[in-house]
Amino acid sequence: MTPGQFLLRFYHTPMNRLKDSLRNGGPLTERETERQRQLMIEAARHLPELPQPANAPRVALHLLTGKRFLYQAAFCLHSFARHSGAAIEAHVYDDGSFDEDLLSELARLGPGVVFHPMAETSAKLDALLPESRFPVLRERWRNYPNIRKLTDPHLGSTGWKLVIDSDLLFFRRPDFLLAWCAAPDRPLHAVDCAESYGYSRSLLEKLAGAPIPPLVNVGLCGLRSELLDWNELEAWCAELIAREKTSYYLEQALVAMLVARTQPCAIAPAGDYLTKPDRAEGMQPRAVMHHYVAESKRWYYRHGWREAQRALKP
Repeated sequence: MTPGQFLLRFYHTPMNRLKDSLRNGGPLTERETERQRQLMIEAARHLPELPQPANAPRVALHLLTGKRFLYQAAFCLHSFARHSGAAIEAHVYDDGSFDEDLLSELARLGPGVVFHPMAETSAKLDALLPESRFPVLRERWRNYPNIRKLTDPHLGSTGWKLVIDSDLLFFRRPDFLLAWCAAPDRPLHAVDCAESYGYSRSLLEKLAGAPIPPLVNVGLCGLRSELLDWNELEAWCAELIAREKTSYYLEQALVAMLVARTQPCAIAPAGDYLTKPDRAEGMQPRAVMHHYVAESKRWYYRHGWREAQRALKP
């Protein structure tokens, strides 16, 4: 073992874990948060079918999910349905972890769910993104699940699509999203709590050929499928990785580059569509929507889902 490996294993890794634990309230708080998460998982299994109110506007939402996140998606969809009054058509894309038991859980959400199995996605990939022509996108698809939020809903498709993350909850009527879904005419995105692209702004702007907008967050992401140039996305990925290595935020960087060319965008108001709510907001939601990233997961599991559950009761 080299000195560097020794330091990584016995100092840096334990110290980073300790820092993460302290940010999340310490070991005892983490244990209670995990207990509450398990209660959320169990509660999700007893959610009713998504309502399909007669004569209500129909809203299509697209989510990539699976065994680790289906319970989150269920609460997300129910909270949107409850506060929007819309009839939801939920397009659920298999992240590769669906089995018969999970399909049964998904079926409980009712006929408003359209399931896209892995076999369907794999066939589209082989036909439209063959490995021989798109080696980087295919490698990222295998090893970086976030890229699937771009490929799986949009590849081989047409029209505008609103792709959302599973870890969202809605607490008020989402008028901004309803208006966009009724008449989409430009890309849509949320606002991040801190700029997180994973790559230097100079490289992103060189490749995009336009100034990169600040604080793009893809928890809400509306794009027009047929306008995505997969050859260009392949070239962008190859150049980004060759120059500055892989990043967890690659998908967000790609979307920031795409929307850089199509200004002005529809930008979700940051105060209403809130990324990373703080403790006060997490305990008593006033925003339209919360996106629970990083340490705000603590408020998600301990307060947010229960607030959403209470709103579902007649």
